Amino acid sequence: MKVVVVGATGHIGSYLVPRLVGAGHEVIAMSRGNQRPYLAHPAWDQVERVQVDRDAEDAAGTFGPRVAAMRPDAVVDLVCFTVPSARQLVDALAPVGSYLLHCGTIWVHGSALEVPVREDEARHPAGDYGTQKAAIEEMLLGEARRGTLRGTVLHPGHIVGPGWTPLNPAGNFNLEVFNRLARGAELALPNFGLETVHHVHADDVAQAFFKALADPAAASGESFHAVSGRAVTLRGYAESVAGWFGHPPRLSFQPWETWAAAWAPEDAEATLEHISRSPSMSSDKATRALGYRPQYTSLEAVFESLAWLVDNGQVDAAGNQMRRPA
Repeated sequence: MKVVVVGATGHIGSYLVPRLVGAGHEVIAMSRGNQRPYLAHPAWDQVERVQVDRDAEDAAGTFGPRVAAMRPDAVVDLVCFTVPSARQLVDALAPVGSYLLHCGTIWVHGSALEVPVREDEARHPAGDYGTQKAAIEEMLLGEARRGTLRGTVLHPGHIVGPGWTPLNPAGNFNLEVFNRLARGAELALPNFGLETVHHVHADDVAQAFFKALADPAAASGESFHAVSGRAVTLRGYAESVAGWFGHPPRLSFQPWETWAAAWAPEDAEATLEHISRSPSMSSDKATRALGYRPQYTSLEAVFESLAWLVDNGQVDAAGNQMRRPA
């Protein structure tokens, strides 16, 4: 099968492309620049690399036709963020008969009524990112169910893996949170620290795409969550990270307004975006239909990322006896 992967050298693609090559597929890897994949693998020597400025070609109306001209059996689109961009690709691929797999986000759901949230729950997206992704999902799956083309949407959680800064126990991406826990210093959390975040290792997202690609009869016209087995609370997450660094947790809890005032506005805004959603998602549908089984728990995925951050000098864990991933 000829498979075009758009955004191939990003975090998901770095794991997906070697899976595809190993299964005997012909892979065309499209990316914006000459960035090396996060994961070094000899499979990349067998991949055709194509450089593309997606935004510029979308604006010119040439991106969809360019991909369709490759006559792919399937296209995995990991970097589509607007409805017009998705629409262009759908219109170009429909006459070719390609199977289109789109990377969505769990943020299409917004706030939850019950947890864990299933794929068939009503969408209440908040913010432009989640709103655009929900609209893309509606459009793409609508076309698939009408028979215009085969299409599937995979919704990852908070993606982590080596080379990637994990969403931290404060619900933002400031590395000082991990550094405080590495030093055994006190970390304040908003409210009671009981809001949730739901990570997923990039390789598990790649697994979900790989399994959906292998069974379009089961996957086309459907969306699936690609997440770890369970979400974690901010408090439990912080306690586990402190223990990983070899320290007892030293946590305090503050009302939102007090907590937010102590952080840069962009950090406080990121935290509010995450805790206001507090995702806890079910992947039962992906397990039943595709055989998806995440290999990493949320914490295992985070610890692998943390080990990389420590080794690359971005988190200072000098003198700590860390529990390295096996």
